Amino acid sequence: MNKTLQYLLEVLDLERIEQDIFRGKSHASVIPRVFGGQVAAQALVAACRTVDEDRLPHSLHSYFLRGGDPGAPIVYDVDRIRDGRSFTTRRVVAIQHGQPIFHLSASFQVHEEGLEHQEPMPAAPAPETLLTADEMLPKYAGHFLHESVVELMLEARRAVDLRYVAEPPFATAGAPRDPVSQVWFRTNGKLEGVHDSPMLHMCLATYVSDMTLLDSVLLAHGRGGWTVGDVVGASLDHAMWFHRPFRADEWLLYDTDSPTSQSGRGLARGRIFTQDGKLAVSVIQEGVVRVPRALS
Repeated sequence: MNKTLQYLLEVLDLERIEQDIFRGKSHASVIPRVFGGQVAAQALVAACRTVDEDRLPHSLHSYFLRGGDPGAPIVYDVDRIRDGRSFTTRRVVAIQHGQPIFHLSASFQVHEEGLEHQEPMPAAPAPETLLTADEMLPKYAGHFLHESVVELMLEARRAVDLRYVAEPPFATAGAPRDPVSQVWFRTNGKLEGVHDSPMLHMCLATYVSDMTLLDSVLLAHGRGGWTVGDVVGASLDHAMWFHRPFRADEWLLYDTDSPTSQSGRGLARGRIFTQDGKLAVSVIQEGVVRVPRALS
């Protein structure tokens, strides 16, 4: 396990400051606000800390209300909405500087057997055949607004080994493509001991799920993203459904597409598959996608 992954695990290990109230610090970000995936993952950690271990998250629905300040701690206030025989519901509000910045509702369920079916896993090359972030990002250094962005993006991805199946938006700005994107990802190290829990694997997948989800929106319009200065974007809402067990330290395929964009917003859908083809997680997000006035 490298130091960056260790630090990410520390970021997700919230401090309990009162019953159902937790405090979290922020991971270094390439943007002047807290990374949305971090806030979502920490909020889910806070909810999990108030639920019996025999109940795992099966869904979450959340809204990003304000940009988070990476230089200040975030307080997570958990409301125990309901504890039923099979399902448990929690509501979490993330607060900074006295204001809510994020709101999450999560539902948990005890394990039970039932009918099963799923969509087949799409074709994708093996992750070992694809470029790592250290190999890919320097190749496109000239595409970014500032040279420091490359190093910051590398640092953000050293906790997670993330590999694009095709070239990412920042590499092909100006050339519209089908609104489909795929990445393989896993943590950069095995999760063992106290870190090897189903809930933590789910929280880590939540963290990663916000990294590339809106790529498919950008691809449809040949936009490279905020790192090259031709769009301004931010997550608005984020929903996830956890279907089957998975490990965040084993390869997962994140297959995303965008059915529509309009009114300065883009919608993206994602499916996370295990390497043996099981559909583990479904994701939907809408985000702000605006073209700066000077470029429109």
